[in-house]
Amino acid sequence: METDCTRATPAPLPAGTRLLHIGPHKTGTTAIQGALFAAKDTLPQYGVAFPAHSRHPMEAVLAACARPAMMGDTAPTDRHWTRLLDRVRATGKLASVISSEFFADAPDDGTIARIVRQLGGDRVHVLVTLRPLARIMPSQWQQYVQNGLRMGYEDWLEHMLRTPPYEKPNPSFWQRHRHDRLIERWARAAGPERVTVVVVDDSDRNGLMRTFESLLGLPENLLRPVPDTANRSLTLAETEMLRNLNVEFRGNGLPDELYSRLVRNGAVPHMKNACSPTSGDVKISTPRWAVEAAPAIGARAAERIGALGVRVIGAPALLSALPERPGQTTSEPRITPETAARALYGALAAAASTPLGQAPARSVHQTSSKELVRVLGHRCLKRLGRR
Repeated sequence: METDCTRATPAPLPAGTRLLHIGPHKTGTTAIQGALFAAKDTLPQYGVAFPAHSRHPMEAVLAACARPAMMGDTAPTDRHWTRLLDRVRATGKLASVISSEFFADAPDDGTIARIVRQLGGDRVHVLVTLRPLARIMPSQWQQYVQNGLRMGYEDWLEHMLRTPPYEKPNPSFWQRHRHDRLIERWARAAGPERVTVVVVDDSDRNGLMRTFESLLGLPENLLRPVPDTANRSLTLAETEMLRNLNVEFRGNGLPDELYSRLVRNGAVPHMKNACSPTSGDVKISTPRWAVEAAPAIGARAAERIGALGVRVIGAPALLSALPERPGQTTSEPRITPETAARALYGALAAAASTPLGQAPARSVHQTSSKELVRVLGHRCLKRLGRR
């Protein structure tokens, strides 16, 4: 194993490399994608291209990995993946960077080998970003809730950590977060000499940006964080409100398309954008037994990663560190009337902006309140007229 634990600036990758950042989820992927997309017009002067047409080419990657769409979304097709491949090939001899955490969901060696081959074979260098499992678990649970999960956090942890075969209700969790197995699968396809693992240090807020700059040969501070309130984590009260809504939604047999449009792409993003958590909001707290189980899993993963022959940047010991346990709060996780109203308005705005069955042209938070009220009023008048 080549380790750059003490090197502040890792050696740049060869010119013309196609850097494939596969996540996994909850390891800083959104921040990196936002920074790269914001700098995409500047990158070519330094010999680097960002070929995706959006910050995150999720549909293309879901199609490449033969993974289903998010709950209620339109299924991606091979056309999405082919379009991304065409854009990658159009970069010519420039280095390019493709980033999506959904590459971590590739189901088998054959799929991974095909992705590496289609993206350029020997030109591909795989980058994996890792964080301690104890920090990933609460973030991943609330993300699953945003896609329809109805199970509470402690029950979910029981299933993921204590109930063999540890696959229900979310088999994708260990597909993504048995990090040693994830890296081993991609190293078999790309070769261990073309795999770099970055252990993210949460105490260094900009460390991951600086690592990407070094690997791509970019000047320092070219990549800068882009504010993205829509990507913030939900509080415990917000997550529980959404989880209980999921129970009602599924219990009444409503269509998944409705959930996608009104909840995940309506209520949730509008609530995130309009309401910022305060110090008084209760965060998702992992029970002690799960916090203590995670470092052992991380230690075994770090040991196996060390034997794979891949380059490791950062301190693998971070993967097995026992995080500080936050102080217990005696306050109840209550959602404020304003937050509930914002979520409800987001759902109403989504209903007003797009008829069911028609793909939205833009997200709700990109549409003005005045316009949404006008559209909603117009539709109400039309319905009254028909009656």
